[in-house]
Amino acid sequence: MEITAYIASVFIGVSLGLIGGGGSILTVPVLVYLFGISPILSTSYSLFIVGSTSLVGAYNNYRKGSVKIKTALLFGSTSITTVFLTRKLLIPMIPGDLFRIGELRITEPILTMILFAALMVAASIGMIRSKERKPGCFECDLIGNMIRMLLSGVGIGLTTGILGAGGGFLLIPTLVLVLGMPMKEAVGTSLLVIALNSLIGFAGDMGHFIIDWIFLIKITAISMTGVLIGGAVAKRINATYLKKGFGWFVLVMGIYIISTELLHLK
Repeated sequence: MEITAYIASVFIGVSLGLIGGGGSILTVPVLVYLFGISPILSTSYSLFIVGSTSLVGAYNNYRKGSVKIKTALLFGSTSITTVFLTRKLLIPMIPGDLFRIGELRITEPILTMILFAALMVAASIGMIRSKERKPGCFECDLIGNMIRMLLSGVGIGLTTGILGAGGGFLLIPTLVLVLGMPMKEAVGTSLLVIALNSLIGFAGDMGHFIIDWIFLIKITAISMTGVLIGGAVAKRINATYLKKGFGWFVLVMGIYIISTELLHLK
């Protein structure tokens, strides 16, 4: 099982390098189901692993001219603040036992994983069903898209803060479907936003958890190797196939997590 977990850690980075997201979608399940770490602590570890790995991927894409700095900063202006406040103030206030439905006891870890998976399924459907839009939408309607990006930044910040997800599975659809950004540029820009959100979110966790730094750095190093592999492979894959493939990948993972958590309720 441990060998499988370390192999899966490589694919955390591969996912980020290939599609600019999905790292947290793999990270949290890997930490919870393969390494046996609690869902709440896993969301914190995920922020560090995904954030550090995304930073490497963002730099690699920046050298290729595939990162839109202006777009990333506009997203970051709201999402970074939101994720930091969420991790610092909101998360410590959430009780372990939330509510009951009949004989079923709904706890914070179970609800966290179910919400995580539900967002994955919703985002995946949008990616699978989407049609290509003409690039350059951001430049055509700067003010309109700026408002949408700022609002999206708050939503992605809340998602990152509550679920420990970098937000790539929501960010990529926003960049591609709302702004009309080409997939390759969306990947690079997404990585920078994910890095900023995740690392700031992890900073908000400091003092709330006991961190196993040796384990965390080891998994992060493995994941960083994967992001370089994913970036190299992405050069040889059509952007349309990347988007559709990303959607199906997220859908499968979301259904798996929901099924697993519902079985735990019985």
